[in-house]
Amino acid sequence: MIMRRSLSLKSITMMILMAVLVWSVTLETCIARRGRHWRHNHRSSSDLSDSLSTKKPKSHSHSHHSSHNNNHHHKSKPKPKPKQKTPPKANSPVVSRPPKVQPPPKSNDDNSPVVSRPPKVQSPPLPPLKGSQVFNVMDFGAKGDGKCDDTKAFEAAWAGACKIEASTMIVPSEYTFLVGPISFSGPYCQANIVFQLDGTIIAPTDAKTWGKGLMWWIDFTKLKGIKVQGKGVIDGRGSGWWQQDYPFIDGETKLIVPLYNSTHQHPPMPIRSELDGRMPSIKPTALRFYGSFGVEVSGITIQNSPQCHLKFDNCVGVSVHDMVVSSPGDSPNTDGIHLQNTKDVLIHSATLACGDDCISIQTGCSNVYVHNVNCGPGHGISIGSLGKEGTKACVSNITVRDVAMHNTMTGVRIKTWQGGVGSVKGILFSNIQLNEVQLPIVIDQFYCDHSKCKNQTSAVAVEGVTYERIKGTYTVKPVHFACSDNSPCVDVQLSSIELKPVQERYHMYDPFCWQTFGELNTPTLPPIDCLQIGKPPRNKVHESDHDVC
Repeated sequence: MIMRRSLSLKSITMMILMAVLVWSVTLETCIARRGRHWRHNHRSSSDLSDSLSTKKPKSHSHSHHSSHNNNHHHKSKPKPKPKQKTPPKANSPVVSRPPKVQPPPKSNDDNSPVVSRPPKVQSPPLPPLKGSQVFNVMDFGAKGDGKCDDTKAFEAAWAGACKIEASTMIVPSEYTFLVGPISFSGPYCQANIVFQLDGTIIAPTDAKTWGKGLMWWIDFTKLKGIKVQGKGVIDGRGSGWWQQDYPFIDGETKLIVPLYNSTHQHPPMPIRSELDGRMPSIKPTALRFYGSFGVEVSGITIQNSPQCHLKFDNCVGVSVHDMVVSSPGDSPNTDGIHLQNTKDVLIHSATLACGDDCISIQTGCSNVYVHNVNCGPGHGISIGSLGKEGTKACVSNITVRDVAMHNTMTGVRIKTWQGGVGSVKGILFSNIQLNEVQLPIVIDQFYCDHSKCKNQTSAVAVEGVTYERIKGTYTVKPVHFACSDNSPCVDVQLSSIELKPVQERYHMYDPFCWQTFGELNTPTLPPIDCLQIGKPPRNKVHESDHDVC
């Protein structure tokens, strides 16, 4: 009995010991697990930041579980994460991100004046802001008061515009800019630059600025696609030069004989209003284009130039339209538009008033088309003078049509010097309306603007000239054809010529022809009986290798 109780006690003791052992192992395991989890959730904020910046959590569920445990064990610190300045690499709920993303836009909004800065950046001379295309002379220091010299400001604005294709240089309206001799030149400028002239540019009137004299005042050289446009004015203030050249003698003045002695007096001298010291004998052209391709001039007014108003020299592809030239009829040598060695020209919708030829077409010109032009006062539209001092002259394919002339010295004219060589070919004058023009139709191969010129046998040949629908009134002589003995004018065609005399203050004369051959395609008024029908006998037209153009 005692043995059984002893065995039962031992069995119970063993069971208790085994239970204690199992419980102790289980307790240790739980404590160990709890310890590891505690340590994980009680790392420092710096350790957490390092962990987030270097390791990505394995899944969204783990991230959510970690957040849950964190909230469960640390209710006293419910929001530690928003205070952490960590990059948005952690896969925390997306909802918590916008507050962190919003500040940069607010920062940009605070710096919104950056948007208005580009115009301010364009103001300094160079380098211009990349992509800017507008260069206003006022932003480069121009005063525009008509007194301060704005030449440097214009040069600086051009230097900026020159570097950018299709840029625009602006001369703004409501300002007057005093600008000395200036050249807007290439050939390293970009193409298609626009010179937007809406204000007024005036020339200096002091002799010191011009030195010994210059051939031009405003010059555009070696450019492609250059445009000068706007509603502005270029004022050459040329009366100082006009004084010194007075009186001016055109070669055709010898044909105009006054009726009364009183009319022998020269017309009143140009007003001496803007002269400051004696001006140089070399007079500048107001606006010149040289060696350029694709030139356009439109809208502007050029007035009171010391000499020629607008000149094109060695240019190809010229368009002039909707512009005005304005100078007194007695201003000497002030041609309106002067073409020299220039091809492919279109001139239309222009009003030209000056003291010399409204349009002057010189040697080296071809493919010139002029239409819808008002001319007067002035000396008409002229080809020449050509061949001066034995030079070679070549002019071809010229059309002048739909032109109105009033109170001009000549209408349509070809003028060459004795001794010259070359040729004038393919000329059409059509639909010319005349009002009190002294000499409407002229070919003069004995042109001379001196008191006396030497007689010479050679001449620039004139061939293939057509006059049609030329109507209006004249005051001296309707037709004057004076051609060379050695090189007569040939193939001169006349049709629909109606010219009526208006007696004014000059002697009037009948049509005159010398060595001029061609055809009368219709009756003319007055009859031009002096024209020799056909071709010259023995074909007097002399053509050598030197004469061929």
